[in-house]
Amino acid sequence: MSDSTDNTTFDSEDLNFDDFQLEDFKYEAPFQPAPEVQRDLSFFKSIPVTVTLEVASKEIALGDLMKAGEGTVIELDKLNGEPLDVKVNGSLMGHAEVVVVNEKYGLRLVDVLDSALTGVGH
Repeated sequence: MSDSTDNTTFDSEDLNFDDFQLEDFKYEAPFQPAPEVQRDLSFFKSIPVTVTLEVASKEIALGDLMKAGEGTVIELDKLNGEPLDVKVNGSLMGHAEVVVVNEKYGLRLVDVLDSALTGVGH
């Protein structure tokens, strides 16, 4: 066995790019996002959602609620005449007041919050 170590040094002048077969190399450009396209989002308009008019709420201890019976009054967090919360699938959409239309309750929106709903379908 030889005690000599094969130390190969690299000299940049030894490098000849003509030796590489670069014409066979296929370059793929990095991912480029597609240009923004106007999409028809009208199908969102037919998706059913649940609209809820929340009069008010109150957080109370379960023990106090268990004591409640017929005739018990629980004070809520809204004042008389204050706009009520309108929720869509549980998320606050805006505020409204109660109206009666054809003997049924309805709501009249008094303000709509800036939300994702305002941008859908525009």
